Amino acid sequence: MNAKKRIIIIDDHPLFREGLKTILGRSDGFEVAGEAGNAVDGLRIIKTVRPDLAIVDVSLPDRNGIELTRDIVKVSPNTRVLMVSMYSKIDYIVRSFQAGAAGYLAKESAADMLLKGIQHVLEGDYFMDTKVSEKVVKKLAEIPENRIAVSAEGYESLTPREQEVMSLLGEGLSSTQVAEKLFISPKTAENHRANIMRKLGLHSSIELIRYAAKIGIIDVDLWKE
Repeated sequence: MNAKKRIIIIDDHPLFREGLKTILGRSDGFEVAGEAGNAVDGLRIIKTVRPDLAIVDVSLPDRNGIELTRDIVKVSPNTRVLMVSMYSKIDYIVRSFQAGAAGYLAKESAADMLLKGIQHVLEGDYFMDTKVSEKVVKKLAEIPENRIAVSAEGYESLTPREQEVMSLLGEGLSSTQVAEKLFISPKTAENHRANIMRKLGLHSSIELIRYAAKIGIIDVDLWKE
């Protein structure tokens, strides 16, 4: 009898973690060996458990999941990483695989694609769910090469939370809408916005949106010629 594959879930939303555990519970081949709501606790569990797979959210409160993935690969090379994210951003997808992830799954697809993605990743393959891959391939084909970039010095200077706020602002959300989406106060959201504008040397919302498009962090659905 084959031993169950041990899985760690690292995501700061308790309800999403519970949802993943419910889906994983449908298979006799998987065991949730631990869970964490932030990167620090997640990496500590990884070092102790050495799981077969880590499901990692791109956006975590203390560090982004891409940085965490780099550490996971270093401390537990046999642990495969499946990234999950609310957004299908070219930037996040490319950097996730560069960091060592073996799969990328949009959270909206988790209910339908999670078990399939896990199976592919544990078998040594790479996985990107169809909802993401079709969009990415289509949009990458449409975007002039000189407009594609996966990083920028200014963007990398932002904190993980500022990067998250910038992504939402870049999609046209107001500070109030950002606050509602991230469960923070409007004042905190506006402070993040001010810090982003200062660090990047931007002076208007239009400039911010153009910058976000230039470095490839706008959701692929919003890319237009």
